[in-house]
Amino acid sequence: MIASLNGTVKSTSLNSVVIDVGGVGILVHISPRLSASLVVGLTAHLHTTLIVREDALTLYGFESASDRELFEVLQTVTGIGPKVAQSALSVFDAPEIVSAIVNEKASALEEIPGLGKKGAQRLILELKEKVKSFSATPAHLGNSVGNWREQVSEALLSLGFNSRDTEEALELVSSQFGSKLGETDVAALLKFALQSRGRK
Repeated sequence: MIASLNGTVKSTSLNSVVIDVGGVGILVHISPRLSASLVVGLTAHLHTTLIVREDALTLYGFESASDRELFEVLQTVTGIGPKVAQSALSVFDAPEIVSAIVNEKASALEEIPGLGKKGAQRLILELKEKVKSFSATPAHLGNSVGNWREQVSEALLSLGFNSRDTEEALELVSSQFGSKLGETDVAALLKFALQSRGRK
């Protein structure tokens, strides 16, 4: 099993990244939150898990080992596959998902694309005891004063926003976070931008 990758980011899209490892470009499926934090040309370290199917080998990547662990735990629930598990980590970070499960916040879990009401109830029923001891820690996605606008803008455009909506969302983010922009994770900025425009 490929447990991690360390290499240069060659290209990114909304749900994937190509990492150059020793001259070999490896395609890794990632969440939009993580994609927004990666910069082409810079080195990235991803925790990974390989999903083996009869017709495909798919590598999924995560910013932290706890995210990868939760991704794998989510798939032990009846009816939840890698796509829904990754969607969960696109909408929320690992601690938020664990909190929603432990506190039985089904309405919050229903926001996860592809899960639905019954899926949220199954998630709580099957994982409540299992995740109580889950060692999830908040993921840190690095940011700097100069690159947040470019990364959030690229992510929003990839999600289907037009230029005008993107600019409006960026202004809302700038107004909301002000002097804290440089110390706020890109993932948090992107999440606020999506919520401010009524999209998730």
